[in-house]
Amino acid sequence: MTNPVRVRFAPSPTGPLHIGGVRTALFNYLFAKKHNGTFVLRIEDTDQNRYVAGAEKYIIESLNWCGIPFDEGPGKNETFGPYRQSERKSIYKQYAEQLVATGKAYYAFDTAEALDQQRKNCEANGKTFIYNWHNRLELDNSLSLSKGATRAKLDSGAEYVIRFKSPQDETIHLKDIVRGDISIDTNILDDKVLYKSDGMPTYHLANIVDDHLMEITHVIRGEEWLPSMALHYQLYDAFGWEKPQFAHLPLILKPTGKGKLSKRDGDKLGFPVFPLEWRDPENGELSRGYREDGYFPEAMVNFLAFLGWNPGTEQEVFSLEKLVNAFELERVHKSGARFDPDKIKWYNHQYMQFQDDDVLAKQFKSQQPQLKDIDNNYIALVIKLIKERATFVNDFWNLSSYFFEAPKSYDEKTFAKLMNNDTRELMAELAQTINKISDFTATNIQAVVKDWIGKKEVGFGKVMQPFRLALVGAMQGPDVFEISFMIGKNETVQRIENLIGTL
Repeated sequence: MTNPVRVRFAPSPTGPLHIGGVRTALFNYLFAKKHNGTFVLRIEDTDQNRYVAGAEKYIIESLNWCGIPFDEGPGKNETFGPYRQSERKSIYKQYAEQLVATGKAYYAFDTAEALDQQRKNCEANGKTFIYNWHNRLELDNSLSLSKGATRAKLDSGAEYVIRFKSPQDETIHLKDIVRGDISIDTNILDDKVLYKSDGMPTYHLANIVDDHLMEITHVIRGEEWLPSMALHYQLYDAFGWEKPQFAHLPLILKPTGKGKLSKRDGDKLGFPVFPLEWRDPENGELSRGYREDGYFPEAMVNFLAFLGWNPGTEQEVFSLEKLVNAFELERVHKSGARFDPDKIKWYNHQYMQFQDDDVLAKQFKSQQPQLKDIDNNYIALVIKLIKERATFVNDFWNLSSYFFEAPKSYDEKTFAKLMNNDTRELMAELAQTINKISDFTATNIQAVVKDWIGKKEVGFGKVMQPFRLALVGAMQGPDVFEISFMIGKNETVQRIENLIGTL
C-alpha cells in the first residue's frame, strides 16, 4: 500500500445505528488499525427529509461504547472537514457541472408527472422503465434539446436534475477484495441522478467526491451498495481520479438464516438490534440496546467480528487488540452471516470471566438497593465465587442472594427427600461441631466437618446435602465451606438451626 490507509464509516442520521452498521464500522476500524491508518466518520445527511434529531449523537456514542472511536470526523481532528455532507453543499455543484461540461453528465428537466407517465406506459406494455441510452433522446433533457433551448430553460429557473450519462455497449470490469472480479454490461445501467433539484447531491455524487477529497484509500461497506459500484467506478473514471479499493461485506441474516436481519426480528424473538437503547423522537417508542441489556461492549465486538469473518483457526475469543492483529479483508466471507442471539450471550458469559470483580461489585450494588450498606470488598469476593455461572450482572442476585440474607424458603422436593428425624439429629450435632471451630476458614471448616462425618460413619451426602439446603435454600451454589466462611460462624449456625426448626 503506497498511500497511508484511510477508511471511512459513513452512516446516514436517519435513526439508531443498526447492528449491521456497527459491524461495518468495526471492520473499517480493524482494517485501519491493522495498517496504522485513519478511521474517518462522515455523516451522510444529504437526504434532509429523513434526518432524525439525535441520530448523529447516537452514532458517535455507540462507536465510543464499542471501543472503536473514530480518529477523524465531526468535531475531532477535522483535517478534511466539514464531515457532515449538509455542510459541504457548496462543494458538490461544481463537480456535477464539471461532468456536464465534459459530456459525462447532462441536465434533465423531466417533471415527476412526466416520468410517472413513462413508467405507466412501460408497465402497460409489460416493460420496466429505465432512463438511459435507449430513450434519453426522447425525454426532456439537454441531450435531446438544443444548446439554446437548454440555456433558455436554465435561465428561466426551470427545475432540473443532473444525470450521469451511462455509456452504451461497454463492459465494466470491477475489482472487489471480498467478491473478486465482476463484469457489468453498461446497457443495463440507468442514468442515475447525481444532483437533485433541491440543490443537494445524491449519495452517489457526494460519496465519490468526498471519498476523493478525504483521500479515502479503501471503501469497506455493506453488500447493499454492491449494485452502485459500477456507477462509482465510472464516476472515478469520469473525473480522472484514482479509485480506492472496494470491499463489500456480507449481509447479516435473520436467526433463521433467511433474509436480512431487521428490528422486527429482534422485537419478535426478544433481542436488541441496536447497540444502545433508542427512543423514537416522533412516537416515543423505546427500542432495547445491548448496553442497557447488560452486554459487555467487548463481547458484542468479538461477536460481530465473527459475523462474516474468521481468523482461520478454532479460536473464538479475541480481545480488540488481537482482532486488529488477526483481521484480513481477504478472510471476509461472501455469503451472508446468520445472527445467533444465543452466541452473543455465550460471548458475554466468556467476557464475564475477564471482568474485574471490584468493577462488577459496583455495578451489582447499583442494581440492588438492599446491598447499599454491604462492603464492596465482600461483594467482590461473592462475585468471584459465582460469576462463572453468570451471563449478565443482573444474574448475580439469583445466584448469590444467600450470601447476603438467609433463605426464606427451601426447595420443596429436596426438603421432602432429605428431611427426617435422623437429619434433624445430624444437623443439630453439625451446628454444635461448627460452633466449636475457632479458626473459621473454609479450609479448616472443611477439615473439621469431614473429620466429624468420618467419625460418625455416615454417608457424606447425608450431611452435606441438608447442610447446603440450610445455607442456600436449594441444591446450588459454590463450595459449601466457602459459603459458610463468607457468611460467618454465627450465621452458619443460625441457618442450620432455622432448617431444623422447620421440621
